[in-house]
Amino acid sequence: MLEASEILNASILIVDDQEANVMLLEQMLRNGGYTNITTTQTPTDVYPLHKGHRYDLILLDLQMPVMDGFEVMEAIKDIEPGGYLPVLVITAQPGHKLQALKAGAKDFVSKPFDLVEVQTRIHNMLEVRLLYRRLANYNRQLEQTVAERTAELKESEARFQRFTELSSDWYWEQDAEGNMTRFSGPVAEMLGIGSSEGADGGWNADERARLDANIASRAPFLDFVYTRTRTNGQIQYLQVSGEPMFDSSSRFTGYRGVGMDITERMQWRPREAVRRDE
Repeated sequence: MLEASEILNASILIVDDQEANVMLLEQMLRNGGYTNITTTQTPTDVYPLHKGHRYDLILLDLQMPVMDGFEVMEAIKDIEPGGYLPVLVITAQPGHKLQALKAGAKDFVSKPFDLVEVQTRIHNMLEVRLLYRRLANYNRQLEQTVAERTAELKESEARFQRFTELSSDWYWEQDAEGNMTRFSGPVAEMLGIGSSEGADGGWNADERARLDANIASRAPFLDFVYTRTRTNGQIQYLQVSGEPMFDSSSRFTGYRGVGMDITERMQWRPREAVRRDE
């Protein structure tokens, strides 16, 4: 809800070519505690005034020379987003009331003024207007927050992707059926996909069985080392880490992980161990 001070501090523009009407409305508003009041007797001034100040409420007389109230409303429509006109029209012609509402005015008061009615309608219109603005501001802030969080997530994902590229030979993701859905690096080469390493790929059957069992049980694994024998007799060592992925409903959607070829490291290990013993 709004505080009373928010309504009393709202910006109001009085537009009437009759000085007596302007003075009466202004005095009534000030007696009611309103503090931010602007007046004009020149209807052509309304457009630049409203464009510069975006008044919370415009009290607009309909019957004015040079430019009547209907023309004023039509002129200021392009200022307001969504065509919302914060206009309360003032008219002595009963037939103008419906026409004014169709033109975009939000309410009306009749001449001669009933001061209690005018005060009530002004208060109600300002309350709706300020709540409308508060909602619009909240939506803009929400959109900005979503945009900022989205940018942060993209930046974080980019950093993670770069980190995995630097710390591993490949990154992969697979769906719940085991199909590769996303990867970077020489995954096919590392896993022997499409290679001529033989029907079984030269893999160590026991090690691959343990790895497959981990994946089948949807368990995470860290630095799992498995080997295969290449057609040239060389043993290739691969190290892989992975974790299962789940959606917001806790439904298993696949695996993701990183891997690297550690053959050179494993081949040098005995020599390094001997060197340390010497």
